[in-house]
Amino acid sequence: MRSALERDERTARRIFLGVFYFCATVMAAITFYALAVSFDEYQRTGRVVIGEVLVNTEWPLPGVAKLVTYLMIVSVVAWYCVVRLGGDKVKSIPKWAKAVLQLIVLCIAIVSLYEFVYNFIVWNSLITADAIQGVFRFDDIIVEYPKPETPWNLVFATKMSLAAFLISAHGFYTMSKPDKDLQ
Repeated sequence: MRSALERDERTARRIFLGVFYFCATVMAAITFYALAVSFDEYQRTGRVVIGEVLVNTEWPLPGVAKLVTYLMIVSVVAWYCVVRLGGDKVKSIPKWAKAVLQLIVLCIAIVSLYEFVYNFIVWNSLITADAIQGVFRFDDIIVEYPKPETPWNLVFATKMSLAAFLISAHGFYTMSKPDKDLQ
């Protein structure tokens, strides 16, 4: 009985590890592609819109999905795999360090939730303003905040702030769960 349970746990661990490595590879490939294309664009135009290349690149076929969507998904899935693989390590850190980490992750969750809501509302407002004028450019809307020299694509900003919120909220939840052994 114990052998079957251990084998099942090893198999689950291998699955999480394999999925994590796949997600990490996809994240790295998307990041390097975006950096290369953005660097080339900056060399040609002297300007870059943060996240624009990820929003404008659809893969594997036009109309299927954007790279920013893949990046958002693999970021969250990779985080989940990390927690499943090493989440029990949090139990062994001192309570004061765990408390500090919880506070930091809670702050990140609050900021990322605010950023997600802010970006979503701005994006929706600009889409509505354009639609009233008969213009439909959902993916090309940028916000020149916080720095006008480097604007952000709102699709990218919204999706990545959502991913950051999901990751940090899950991290806070994971660290805040009471230990089952103590109850």
